Amino acid sequence: MNVTKSFIFSAALLASSALAGLPALAQGAQRVDVLHWWTSGGEAAALNVLKQNLNGEGVAWQDVPVAGGGGEQAMTVLRARVTSGNPPTASQMLGFDIQDWAEQGVLADLNAIATKENWDKNIPAALQQFSKYKGTWVAAPVNLHSTNWIWMNKKVFDDLGLKPPQNWDEFIGALDKVKASGKTALAHGGQPWQDATIFDSVVIATGGPEFYKKALIDLDPKALGSDTMKKVFERMTQLRKYVDNNFSGRDWNLASAMVIRGDAAVQIMGDWAKGEFVNAGKKPGTDFLCTRFPGTQGVVTFNTDQFAMFKVGADRQAAQQKMATAIEDPGFQSSFNVVKGSAPARTDVSDAAFDDCGKKAIADVKEAVAKETLLGSLAHGHAARAAVKNAMYDVITGVFNGDYSPDQGVKELVTAVAGAKQ
Repeated sequence: MNVTKSFIFSAALLASSALAGLPALAQGAQRVDVLHWWTSGGEAAALNVLKQNLNGEGVAWQDVPVAGGGGEQAMTVLRARVTSGNPPTASQMLGFDIQDWAEQGVLADLNAIATKENWDKNIPAALQQFSKYKGTWVAAPVNLHSTNWIWMNKKVFDDLGLKPPQNWDEFIGALDKVKASGKTALAHGGQPWQDATIFDSVVIATGGPEFYKKALIDLDPKALGSDTMKKVFERMTQLRKYVDNNFSGRDWNLASAMVIRGDAAVQIMGDWAKGEFVNAGKKPGTDFLCTRFPGTQGVVTFNTDQFAMFKVGADRQAAQQKMATAIEDPGFQSSFNVVKGSAPARTDVSDAAFDDCGKKAIADVKEAVAKETLLGSLAHGHAARAAVKNAMYDVITGVFNGDYSPDQGVKELVTAVAGAKQ
């Protein structure tokens, strides 16, 4: 048995073992069997809001957590379960993965619930392109994470007389000052998706939203091979100088912890990082600062965690529908995203319960919807399909780690995207 088959077999066996305990539930009790990768402190706390809400509706939650920040391991387990004829009630899913599963005809039709609850009106069209397949709602978006943020330790900034940078030169100046003080300037985890998260923001800061769209969404070869892209790679190389020597393979939440402790000054990460700060008892404006990546103001690059609903037997459909309704309830959207660090997936949710960073996130989303600058994140599977994204990951990480010069990176990027599109 080769390694891949062995892993899938093991994943299926583990998932089946988890379900083996279900007879302990009251016979006939409604339950949802949910696969996800929210296992860090802030993520688990946010997910507990949904578990409690469903419990109040008489729905038991069967948890199938699969650790791994980008969800790759979870998708392996999901493939094993669906292949074996044992799909979960719902699975956390990102971007084009939803479309891929919908194409296989295994996702449930949520149109009746969506119509009743005005999803079309209140969920931005940029999110709907992933939630729907050929006009049919197949997934319920839980949040709208925006990825073009920087998170700063306030004390480190105050001690060095620094303010949140508003443009590239100010950003580099701040990083230089932190590095000179002996602290780590940029907390980062050396994983491809984290490198690409930085890349998303640098592309916009360098070329603007139209360039981002042409290069990373439209995959225009001229944009990919342009002098602007070369400058993007030069800036990625520049940022690499501010990362500590132990960054390779570090998980994103451990990089967040560096900033929380004051061992590092800045992290470039999506707003799920705020959940880690909040979970650690930190407050925005007092302990940490948040702002858009310098030069990306007015633009929101997003990914949206969604629960794709699988076709299940009639005995499980009522619980599944309750779960979909619970996810889109405005009260849940508020309480969940307050904890998670993200903005609600619905634009009709009040910002009253949110902290300053949350209020900014909600306002920024509304601005981006109005300006049509709410753009899918490449790093998080909302700009290009997986084959293209992964090909670009290889080049981005290669440039960041010095395997390619910026000139070589541009050429490799054009070649990689062309090959992945075939």
